[in-house]
Amino acid sequence: MMNRRYYWLVTALSLPAFLWLVPTLWMVSLSFQPNDVLARTTSSTAFGLVPWPFTADNYVALFAFGQTPMWFLNSLIVAVGMTLGVLAVSCTAGYALARLDFRFKSPVMILCLIGLMVPEQAVFIPLYTMFADLGWHNSYHALILPRMAVPIGVFLMMQFFKAVPSDIEEAARLDGVGWLQIFWYVMLPLARPAMMTLAILTFLYAWNDYLWPLVSAQQREYFTITLGLASIQSNFAQSEGLGRVMASGVIASLPVVLLFLIFQRYVVKAMTAGGSKG
Repeated sequence: MMNRRYYWLVTALSLPAFLWLVPTLWMVSLSFQPNDVLARTTSSTAFGLVPWPFTADNYVALFAFGQTPMWFLNSLIVAVGMTLGVLAVSCTAGYALARLDFRFKSPVMILCLIGLMVPEQAVFIPLYTMFADLGWHNSYHALILPRMAVPIGVFLMMQFFKAVPSDIEEAARLDGVGWLQIFWYVMLPLARPAMMTLAILTFLYAWNDYLWPLVSAQQREYFTITLGLASIQSNFAQSEGLGRVMASGVIASLPVVLLFLIFQRYVVKAMTAGGSKG
């Protein structure tokens, strides 16, 4: 009886999952069809989920002649740099707010909570003006630095470190270990699931970010993959065809899909296991 219920549950959940995947499958299918066929046909069979006629010319041309590899590399540099920066700032700030006593601790915590309520678009003009005065636009650090101080990351790590039993920290202090060694050798290994969750969410956000690169990067050599693809699609007449655009979309989304498939167990573990079980 339970097997039949499980079967019907899986079947019921598979239908909406397939419908959710149809646009992605359609994009993959179009990326493997010739551009001349897509340009001249009006038949719905050319836009089916099965690519026919099949060709890989769109991917070959994309990496041979386009600027997509450069945009792909830019997104990778920005996403990795932002992820490392967010982890460094969030872990140190979260541990300090959760475990250390220092002056003005309460005002700093209140400021972090206020930062959760301020939309990021509200600070775009001050950020743009500040980086323009420094002459940092059209550079990697202009794309990375504004996103390193993330209030939600500080709050996430602070809540995790608060959940760690104080006995662990007290035992380390009895051995004569300072707070820096406790943070590095005790707390960070315990915080691995939360750190992996924060790293994955930060990488996904950085990879898909469009608005700040649009503001800060005016030179095409500093475009990220999202900004570069948007520049192609916004002027379709100058693009190399629908198949090339769809191939660009597949290349842009592939790292995100692989990242989630590889590290999804860390996200589930962090959500279900809680703090100290990491």
